[in-house]
Amino acid sequence: MIITCTPFRITLGGGGTDLPSFYEDHGGFIFSMTINKYMYIMLHPLPVTEKKHIIRYSQVETVSAVGDIQHPLAREALKLHPPHHFIELTSLADLPAKTGLGSSGAYLVGLLTALRAYNRQSVNLQEVAEEACHIEMNILKEPVGKQDQYMAAFGGFRTLEIAPDGTVEVGSVPVDFLLANELVNKARVYYTGIQRSATAVLMSQDAAARQKERQDHRRVVGSLCRIKEIGREIKTAFEQRDLDRFAQLMDEHWMQKRQLSARVSLSTLDDLYEHVKKEFGVLGGKIIGAGGGGFLMLYCPDKGRALDAYMAAQDMPPVPYFPSLQGSRVVADFTSYEDFDARCW
Repeated sequence: MIITCTPFRITLGGGGTDLPSFYEDHGGFIFSMTINKYMYIMLHPLPVTEKKHIIRYSQVETVSAVGDIQHPLAREALKLHPPHHFIELTSLADLPAKTGLGSSGAYLVGLLTALRAYNRQSVNLQEVAEEACHIEMNILKEPVGKQDQYMAAFGGFRTLEIAPDGTVEVGSVPVDFLLANELVNKARVYYTGIQRSATAVLMSQDAAARQKERQDHRRVVGSLCRIKEIGREIKTAFEQRDLDRFAQLMDEHWMQKRQLSARVSLSTLDDLYEHVKKEFGVLGGKIIGAGGGGFLMLYCPDKGRALDAYMAAQDMPPVPYFPSLQGSRVVADFTSYEDFDARCW
């Protein structure tokens, strides 16, 4: 059995500029971090008597050929790296899907990492990230960007400079334990209980950015250009250890992001955001991911516990987290029954 552990991510700046509809004309910039919430992939070779693959997620599939797998990410990853035995593939996650934390990218990168380990191929982080991008963007034609796959592969506090040709330069931002601890104490995360498809949210933004004849094209592209600038300013705020400045920039980012699509936010979340700014001194916040629900980050410098209690009363419980500095990795590798027996003894 091979088990991989792949972190989810929280975008800190530049979200949305990693889509080709934007970066092909303007270049993209992302500043993001991974957190200690994970996607786990378990790949188990079945006995030689078995003649079918078993794929377990929210459903269970039993198929005789890889091409018959209904789960699109699993199917395309197994096509790219076909296993030499029939396998049982299981995925588990610390947090629910469709909540803005990059779960599909984490699943795909974790699976590609497991398949490479199973087939005894080298695991090059850039190659794994690009394979995941290729599957989602080119094969499956999903309206997604390159952030989730790269963050899942590399982990930590990362910048992604995305050239118009799609080339990604990965950088790192040094964040020590004290700054990370201050961040999690002030930038608190809450689960809204709302699950949504990022595809539905991103399709509107993507279409507006591509179709120059649309009335909202100028507004959407203008907002993304400013979001890109805000992302760079947020990176500078972290380098200067000025988290209050990060919060102020998050507040501006919230306003800009609402210009991208009517699906980005909900009136109830907008009203809640204005209330907590007045009542609890929240300096900034954001809906994590493409928008429409999922997780909410609120930066509260002084009244964090009171804010937690208020949010819990709104059925939005706090979610403890801490930055994770590692990307996708193999945490267990028993590739044959003989290996398993030997290691257990």
